[in-house]
Amino acid sequence: MPKPLLTILATACALALPALAHSRPLTLTAQLKAYGGDGAYLAAYLTDAKGAYVRTLWVAGGKAKYYKHLSDWYRLSAADAKRLDGVTGASVGAGRTLTVTADLADALIDAGYEIRIDAAAEDMRDSPSEVRVPLATASVGKPQAGKQYLHSVTLQLK
Repeated sequence: MPKPLLTILATACALALPALAHSRPLTLTAQLKAYGGDGAYLAAYLTDAKGAYVRTLWVAGGKAKYYKHLSDWYRLSAADAKRLDGVTGASVGAGRTLTVTADLADALIDAGYEIRIDAAAEDMRDSPSEVRVPLATASVGKPQAGKQYLHSVTLQLK
């Protein structure tokens, strides 16, 4: 292949690859109900169109021995050795708000992916898949109601 053609091809690839890997910040805001118990443990995670685990976005609650109560996340993410790398924080008190920001590839949006949140609180009932929000432009800015602990979850994309 002639050198000028190789140079053009290399330049075209260098310009095209960043566009393919483009991502944007997703902000997830979870407003908890005033449920009258201890702080809730929450696991926010991403699943694909078939419901398979993709990655953990955030885990609220510092004691790993209680993670088994976040049963859907715990079961689905069991094989992910890096599931907790840099994505943990304190539990969230009743009536409080949790805000999480994560970078997600543009290719995941409107492709059947879903954000799920499992919830549990000490001496109260566990709530696997407390809320499931499609990772879709139609979901952006529209609060999704939770079942037991979460009043609502809202997604924002930048």
